[in-house]
Amino acid sequence: MKVQYDRQEDILMIEVMPEGIIDHAEQVDGVIVHLTADSRVALLEILDASEFLSSLVKVTMQPTAEKVLLPA
Repeated sequence: MKVQYDRQEDILMIEVMPEGIIDHAEQVDGVIVHLTADSRVALLEILDASEFLSSLVKVTMQPTAEKVLLPA
């Protein structure tokens, strides 16, 4: 697994399967999932990554009994 952050574009890229050949991609809100021909995840791109990571940190700092949803 390889993780890269593009500060200028504010995109976090997580290469899940380096040997995978990307066939197509699907976007849901601020996440682009790049898939192989057999629909395995090869790469994740998180758009507006600083906002996403900030929300993630806030959630992880909450008491475990409290449920908090991340913004879509």
